Amino acid sequence: MRSALSKAEIEANIAGRFGDAFRLHSAPARQKAAPETLSTGIAEVDTLTGGIPRGALTEIFGPRSSGRTSLLYSALAYATAHNEICALIDTNDVFAPKAAATAGVDFERLLWIRCAANLENAFKATDLLLHAGGFGLVILDIGDVAGKDARRIITSWWYRFRRTVENRPTSIVVISEEACTRSCAALTLELHGTGEWSRTRVTHGNLLRSNAIRVNRCRPLMPALNESQFRAQAIS
Repeated sequence: MRSALSKAEIEANIAGRFGDAFRLHSAPARQKAAPETLSTGIAEVDTLTGGIPRGALTEIFGPRSSGRTSLLYSALAYATAHNEICALIDTNDVFAPKAAATAGVDFERLLWIRCAANLENAFKATDLLLHAGGFGLVILDIGDVAGKDARRIITSWWYRFRRTVENRPTSIVVISEEACTRSCAALTLELHGTGEWSRTRVTHGNLLRSNAIRVNRCRPLMPALNESQFRAQAIS
């Protein structure tokens, strides 16, 4: 009588006694769910991007008068009008409450933090808010920080922000003069154009007075539609 069985015999014996119990099953393929997004309040931009992704970092950059502030106000107006609690970290104290109110921003749902041009305080405030949670949209405005200074921001900050909002319903948006978040951004938009606020009554979807804004999606790159141009008309 043999005192030992071969590996093949043991496996065959187990399979015969327990059937499929020890057989590996491949899990059914799951269709990857589309990421949740938050509208920018401008249909043309939403068509191009699908909206601002939640649980991710988005960067919107462009020179002065490119439309970045108008897009910022539009996103805040839409979000606050749809019961989202928002936060704006205003690094250089450039936020204009009257213009934002005209655009439809609800200040009852907006936390505005002024940082008096202190970049370190702006990043610490952003980090604190993201870890606290409860915000649908957090915007870090460093648009008036010189591009050369923004590019010196250590990458670990962007990674920290990205990791903090993962699997949360929070969208973090960085407004800058030049692209600086590198590969940490899930969506990157470059703006070109001349924005001018209308003096008539406007809504968050109609911010500009017949001015063309060109939006170029730098990330993610897709074979179709990577650029959009539109005019936003003021209404009476």
